[in-house]
Amino acid sequence: MTEPAPPALRVLVVDDERPVLDELVWLLDRDQRIGQVRTASSGTEALRVLEGGDVDLAFLDIAMPGLSGLEIARLLQRFARPPRVVFVTAHDAHAIEAFDMNAVDYLLKPVREERLAESIRRAVDAGHRGAPPADERLAVELGGVTRFVMRSTITDVEAQGDYVRLHTVDGSSHLLRMTLSHVAERWAEHDFLRVHRRHVVNRQHIREVRQSAGRTTLVLPSGESSIEVEVSRRHHRDLRELLHDS
Repeated sequence: MTEPAPPALRVLVVDDERPVLDELVWLLDRDQRIGQVRTASSGTEALRVLEGGDVDLAFLDIAMPGLSGLEIARLLQRFARPPRVVFVTAHDAHAIEAFDMNAVDYLLKPVREERLAESIRRAVDAGHRGAPPADERLAVELGGVTRFVMRSTITDVEAQGDYVRLHTVDGSSHLLRMTLSHVAERWAEHDFLRVHRRHVVNRQHIREVRQSAGRTTLVLPSGESSIEVEVSRRHHRDLRELLHDS
């Protein structure tokens, strides 16, 4: 028996430039996965619509007078059931902030129809995933005592021979008999990303992404301090593609 198609997405498009707004609405109307499309030309107007709770997906322009798209997204994080968000902008300077707010995608203007289709696919997939999976409790040995570490508290997983070292938000670290490749595969759906042949990081704990002299470094919490993890050239591309596709 064929599964019924998912309900069409109710969409809000927010942009202060009318030609851009009209073009995006026209493209969305051509996609069968899209149902109702509403528009707003300012952040204030957008919030009035969003407070109604009948929006599944919001396309937010970042640079707008008054409330920016990023500020709207921050306010949406307080909603009990926030819509999925796609940022639309002429520049990629805010990709890191968009990434931190778990945006479905980050589109660069002018928006191409095939890239918009990919954004919609990601939004549909995000809707299927629903609530985030339950946390996992890991048993680790420390001085002959078995302790338990919650996966969500892990900031960085570092390869150490046949083991991995788990670094946590409180600054502690624990050895676990597991390969880094296994960690990267097993925890990928829980926001863990391989950034180096020796490191897998929890995206939820990335404080900063620093770029200098061709090097990219991630800053992660460690107790009252922080640690830095370098992103290898090989995985730098993966990180950029995760933030947005040009």
